[in-house]
Amino acid sequence: MRIAREEIFGPVLSIMSYDSEEEAIKIANDTPFGLAGFVQSKDVERARIVANRIRAGRVNGAPFDRSLPFGGYKQSGNGREFGIFGFKEYLEVKAILGH
Repeated sequence: MRIAREEIFGPVLSIMSYDSEEEAIKIANDTPFGLAGFVQSKDVERARIVANRIRAGRVNGAPFDRSLPFGGYKQSGNGREFGIFGFKEYLEVKAILGH
């Protein structure tokens, strides 16, 4: 479905039905984008497990905090800003062998 695959900016809510948790995760991840997502459940622990499987940079409206990483997945952008993850973007690592 087109609305589930495009990155739409604005006050948009799309509600889609699914038959299993696996199908819901597949629908959520079947997009070339991944800036943000949302998981709703009565069971907080189950929601966390599902949220960890969603390929998005932010899930459930994580608050803006400069100590937390910010950035998307896939075509929503690689790399992170803020926090230790943002700092690591500027580092180059190398290995040197020998005496």
